[in-house]
Amino acid sequence: MTTHTTGPAVLMDQEGPVVRLVVNRPHRHNSLTAADVGLLRDALETAAADPRTRAVVIEGTGGTLCSGMDLAELSDGDRSQGGSDFFDLLRRITEVPVTVLAAVDGQVLGGGVGLAAACDLVLATERSTFALPEALWGLLPCTILPFLMRRVGFQRAYAMTLTTATVTAPDARAFGLVDELEGAHGQQRRRLLGRLTKIDRPTVAEAKAYCTSLAPLPDTARDHAGEVFARLLDSPVVRTRIDNFVRHQRMPWEV
Repeated sequence: MTTHTTGPAVLMDQEGPVVRLVVNRPHRHNSLTAADVGLLRDALETAAADPRTRAVVIEGTGGTLCSGMDLAELSDGDRSQGGSDFFDLLRRITEVPVTVLAAVDGQVLGGGVGLAAACDLVLATERSTFALPEALWGLLPCTILPFLMRRVGFQRAYAMTLTTATVTAPDARAFGLVDELEGAHGQQRRRLLGRLTKIDRPTVAEAKAYCTSLAPLPDTARDHAGEVFARLLDSPVVRTRIDNFVRHQRMPWEV
C-alpha cells in the first residue's frame, strides 16, 4: 500500500551550528522533481548564508536518502533542465563554506548516490545500500558520474554503472563512498559534528576550494551530462519503460 506524506518536500531545522536538511517524499522514495531540487538548493544556500552555521546534514525520511529525479516528471516536460539544475546543486554542495555531511540510513539510488558523493563526508549505517540502476532503464547516471568518479575513482564508478549491483555500506566504506559507519546509538554522528563545528568557516572554505583545485570537475561536465542524458531519454525504448513505470508501476525487468 502506498503511503503519503504531508508537509514540504524538504524539511529544514537548525540546532546551534548544525542545520538538518531532510528530503521528505517517502511516498516517492525521496525522488526529486525539478521544484524539489530548487527547494533543496535554496535551503542549502539559506543554511550556508547564516554565519552561525558550521555544518549541514542531508538525510531522508522513510528509509531512503534519495532516489534521484522523479520519473513521472521525466516522462514529460523539459527533461534536460532538471538534470542541469541537479548538477548545479551537487556542484554547489562542493563549494559552500560549511561542511556538508550526508547521513544515510537505508537505500540510496541513482541520483541519490551523486548527492552523497558530492557531500564532504558520508556517514552510513550498516543496513545502508547504494546502487546505480539507470542502465536497466537504458539510461546512464550522467549527472552524478563526475562527482562519483571524483570521490571513488574511475573503475569503481564505472563498475557501479555497468553492473547496477547493490553495494553494501561496508563495501562502500572500503572504497571511499562512505567515510564512516554509524554505530547503534548515533555516536559517530555526534563525534563528527562535535569536531566539524569547531572549525572556522573560512578554513572550511579554503579547504574545499584548494582540494577542488587539485581534483577539479571538467568544465564541460554539466553540458555534456545534459546532452547525453537528454539523448538517451528520447529513445522510444526508454520512454516506454518510464511510461510503464509511471502508469503501471512496472519495472523494466518485469516487462
